[in-house]
Amino acid sequence: MKAIQTNGGGLNNLKIIERPSPTPAAGEILVRWHATSLNFHDYLVAVGGIPVPAERIPMSDGAGEIISVGEGVANWKSGDKVMSMFFPNWIDGKPTTEKTRFISGETVDGFITEESCVSASSVTRIPIGYTYAEAATLPCAALTAWRGLMVEGSLQAGDKVLIEGTGGMSIFALQLAKMAGAKVYATTSSDEKAERLRSMGAEAVVNYREDERWGKTIFKMTGGGVDHVLDVGGGSTMVNSIEAAAIGGSVISIGILGDGRKGSITFPKLFFKHLRLTGIAVGSRLMQEKMVEAIEISGMKPVIDKSFAFDELGDAFRYQATGKHFGKIVLEW
Repeated sequence: MKAIQTNGGGLNNLKIIERPSPTPAAGEILVRWHATSLNFHDYLVAVGGIPVPAERIPMSDGAGEIISVGEGVANWKSGDKVMSMFFPNWIDGKPTTEKTRFISGETVDGFITEESCVSASSVTRIPIGYTYAEAATLPCAALTAWRGLMVEGSLQAGDKVLIEGTGGMSIFALQLAKMAGAKVYATTSSDEKAERLRSMGAEAVVNYREDERWGKTIFKMTGGGVDHVLDVGGGSTMVNSIEAAAIGGSVISIGILGDGRKGSITFPKLFFKHLRLTGIAVGSRLMQEKMVEAIEISGMKPVIDKSFAFDELGDAFRYQATGKHFGKIVLEW
């Protein structure tokens, strides 16, 4: 069976290796993986932005079928279709150090591999009717959007939501918000992407390259700001995200795109608007199971921009780095 290792960091150092097919131990399942999808976290691992052991298998998303189960596994059987979890130890409840210590594709091996053994509790079923490629888009990006809006934000019909950009998480957030009856506003960098966002139900779209104070623009056009902001840029977007939020609104910080690792916050706006600022990283197994149920009821399907083959991981990351994608980039085999 084949797998890809980081081999010290850098896209040119991604290495295809071959190794024996593993056997599941007690409490484990053996999964034949068929697809993965790209997240910014995976890109940072691949280029060395997040240090990992030289032979780490990257990719935090995976979807496949169970080949066999180890002793004591009663909730899964051969042939079941499953998808991975970003935090394989976070089953339910609040996050803790122990629950979030293991991160798929970073502190433990990920899913750009044909087969691997994982704990029986570290996967969930995939939505009925989903392909492996479609399911592989969900565990990181979709679950982050679900947690930000539904769990932390307690989204209600009629609420106003701001999404930033057209990456996988943002597009999922648009779909989930519309599914719940919310009004969605968006930012993007091109007229073509703006038109696609409007066709998916966005009320209005602001080009952030043409309007540096896009937060203030959104606050005005919404008649007093949005109830929920999903901030993807960290320091590069937070000032505008706070500006766009309504009094009593929620700003969910989920990313550091661009040069957003460090930045400043307009503190008077933060507390005089009575905002709730929350940082989140993906979610638990219970959240993922609830999301799957909602997806099946609504019939929502992911937006897949482009698909690559197993041995094209480096090319897929290079395409991701261009920022041209709309939705998710997948690899399937």
